[in-house]
Amino acid sequence: MKIHWREITSASNSFAALSAACEVHGYHLEATKEPRPDVTCYSLNSITGRGYRDEIAGADCITVVGGPHASARYREVARYADYVVVGEGEYTLPALLAAIEEGRDPPPGVATSEGYTPARHTVLLDAYPPFSDVKGFLEITRGCPFGCGYCQTPRLFGRCMRHRSIDEISRYAAQFRDIRFVTPNAFAYGSDGVHLRLDRLERLLCRLDGRIYLGTFPGEVRPECVSQRSIDLVLDHCANTRLHFGAQSGSDSVLRLLRRGHTVEDVVRAVDLCRENGLVPVVDFILGLPSESDDDQRATLDLVKMVTRAGKAHIHYFMPLPGTPLQNS
Repeated sequence: MKIHWREITSASNSFAALSAACEVHGYHLEATKEPRPDVTCYSLNSITGRGYRDEIAGADCITVVGGPHASARYREVARYADYVVVGEGEYTLPALLAAIEEGRDPPPGVATSEGYTPARHTVLLDAYPPFSDVKGFLEITRGCPFGCGYCQTPRLFGRCMRHRSIDEISRYAAQFRDIRFVTPNAFAYGSDGVHLRLDRLERLLCRLDGRIYLGTFPGEVRPECVSQRSIDLVLDHCANTRLHFGAQSGSDSVLRLLRRGHTVEDVVRAVDLCRENGLVPVVDFILGLPSESDDDQRATLDLVKMVTRAGKAHIHYFMPLPGTPLQNS
């Protein structure tokens, strides 16, 4: 049985993770620019979801669709795709491919037009490579305890942080000269995400050779986690001269509405600490948030001005994502 992966630029991380997982089970995913027999897999987000609907519906092969958009709207996607992998795919996709090959019913975690049985597992990260040769980033953590109203991460990966072991990370990191991580909060490695365990993070960093980039894309940090001790770890062990974190708003009332779990003062403190230690703060903001008043937007723009005196600001416009508390806002 030939299995193909539809090339979509925004799905490169999913391809890397699931290609590695499928290789463990003896399945090779071949990249393709069009649907091809026997099976073509898609990973869709909220931007690409609608654009590929007609292609999937008209494909002359078995179609398997996953990703954040499909996971949030699996009933809708199951109307035009043969199978929908809901949530994490490392266990579910290889099990589904085996079921297709053997003519069996799909496993839990897969939706079809006939219904859906939820999966009863979470992925043990050490069971799979941190990413395949497709992409050199090392995924070290999944899950986020904060549940921000606009974010799909805790809905896809859960609110309990799961970490790859230091032994596994160091084994794979030995292949790379530049070491970059995929994580929702790089400073939270080894912790529950709320109460940091910087001692565990330090043990990880001490085990790695090469140029380490911690707290930069695609493994940013949270502003309240920026402290002198966490910055010292970056200065002592890492090559990056920037630290990337999200402020999202300059209004505490908006931050509470978003359930961000930090304050404006946390952002100001993080920016000041970066500046004092020679790091460039790179800070994300979202404009057009629900219930945002003119005063809230002015407060955000004031914070942006403060950030850009010492660093850089990335401005995004709010997009209501399916499956999030603010999806209908």
